[in-house]
Amino acid sequence: MDTPLSTIAVVGLGTMGTGIAEVLTRAGREVIGIDVSEAAARQAVASLEASTARAVLRERITEQERRDILARFRTFSDLQAAADAELVIEVVPENYEIKQQVFRELDAVVSPTAILATGTNALSVTRLAAESQHPERVLGLHFFNPAPAMKLVEVVSSVLTAPPAVESVTRLARELGKEPVAVGDRPGFVADGLLFGYLNQAAAMYEANYASREDIDAAMKLGCGLPMGPLALLDLIGIDTARTVLEAMYAASHDRLHAPAPVLGQLSEAGLTGRKAGRGFYTYDAPGSPATVPDALTPVDSAGTVAGRAVSSVGVAGSGTMASGIAEVFAKAGYAVVLAARSQEKADTAKARIAKSLGRSVSKGRLTEEARDETLARVTAAGSLDSFADVDLAVEAVAEDLEIKRELFATLDKVCKPGAVLATTTSSLPVVAVARVTSRPQDVIGMHFFNPAPAMKLVEVVRTVLTADDVHATVREVCVKVRKHPVDCGDRAGFIVNALLFPYLNNAIKMVEEHYATLDDIDAAMKLGGGYPMGPFELLDVVGLDVSLAIEKVLHSEFRDPGLAPAPLLEHLVAAGCLGRKTGRGFREYARR
Repeated sequence: MDTPLSTIAVVGLGTMGTGIAEVLTRAGREVIGIDVSEAAARQAVASLEASTARAVLRERITEQERRDILARFRTFSDLQAAADAELVIEVVPENYEIKQQVFRELDAVVSPTAILATGTNALSVTRLAAESQHPERVLGLHFFNPAPAMKLVEVVSSVLTAPPAVESVTRLARELGKEPVAVGDRPGFVADGLLFGYLNQAAAMYEANYASREDIDAAMKLGCGLPMGPLALLDLIGIDTARTVLEAMYAASHDRLHAPAPVLGQLSEAGLTGRKAGRGFYTYDAPGSPATVPDALTPVDSAGTVAGRAVSSVGVAGSGTMASGIAEVFAKAGYAVVLAARSQEKADTAKARIAKSLGRSVSKGRLTEEARDETLARVTAAGSLDSFADVDLAVEAVAEDLEIKRELFATLDKVCKPGAVLATTTSSLPVVAVARVTSRPQDVIGMHFFNPAPAMKLVEVVRTVLTADDVHATVREVCVKVRKHPVDCGDRAGFIVNALLFPYLNNAIKMVEEHYATLDDIDAAMKLGGGYPMGPFELLDVVGLDVSLAIEKVLHSEFRDPGLAPAPLLEHLVAAGCLGRKTGRGFREYARR
């Protein structure tokens, strides 16, 4: 098993198999491509010819290098062709019977020292290994799609796998320019184990008519910096594939969060499996095309159906980073802003923070000095909420404490003029609970900005059952004027982003608790395999473990799902005062500033 792995067979020449073959041939390996379909084999060759031709045009390889790559790829229709391979990677359909048959036949073909790898992302490597006469040489080698571009490779060991086999394929992965992550044998492994739970919850959120597909996808892209929204990603992966992975995960975990959302089964049974079928959650202009086309569910422009209220002045209550950031956003957009805090000193400090932020924009050439001065002149710092008497929109951005917010809204009710819109920036508390302390709950709405407010484009617009239509219209119009992207959601814990983000973070903590993978491997897996800008533990330490725990508790209290119960490790770290970067220690330790 300690061979250089210079001749490698790839069984199954679909999208993934073809991608793996390209990675291997470009790295100088002799590749034997095997598929029972001659059409699939021809398509694999054509795909490699096309990708290498593009590489020549972009001057990434020479014409001679291209010819050498193509010469190293040979295709066959019979497993006998794998006889001389030192490593066989199977990427046939996610079906035990098909994969087990491949492994049984390979036993009779390959050398006893050859390594057999399965590319599964959902099935048990141990169960597949048990079908082999040499289970010690069977392991998982999970590439991510598209294989030439994605850096992550999960190297999956079963209890039967010999360490030299793992070492050989790990070394190969590094030689291919990939980042190998060692994981144990359980459905989904690390990246898909976290990713598919999140995708499943997004599907369930859509199925419940909580938010539109467009708003769910926009929220996660703009609120979390993800390259794709969850429903668009499900269409790309294949809804049938996602359902298979989730079924395997649920069979192992019995966690309701992994039980496939019924809509996944309905779409799969109808043949609406995503991009490859031309229709899934979205409709595409042709099977396999990435271009969506309007369909019956595409939102129509409802501008003008309900007129919003006129807004020329805005009050922002609070003195923290979020309050000053929101005030800056409104002032930049031309609104007269009153920034009120509990004292004049705190209000002045908050305004000074805006001046500093605007100064950075000037130094970076994003803002002129004249525009900075005009923006700052629109902000009035005040030490009392009495200054909100004439504002058209009051935005609360104080501590995430229900009693503090209720007290503040009771004051706004007395101070603000009739017809003023009252908005809370809460990220987890019920908006209706603050609306009910006022005499005008129809004027109250959620307006959840993301931090840092000047940079983040997303605003979750949260209607309660009491919010008036013209108040909702007003806030959406204002969001557009301040160059933010509004998404509509109902008044329930977590809204869109936190309801999908924090269960994913909680599940990552559970993986560490169970000693399944390390912090570093999990963070690397999600950044390299899922395209996340930060790994879950990096993000938890930035957000703050105390903040994360509070949100987890709210979600668990509202939905009562055992799978949403905060991971004990998170509770222990918070109890120990390890809250993340702000205290110098969370899941990792940080240098004190």
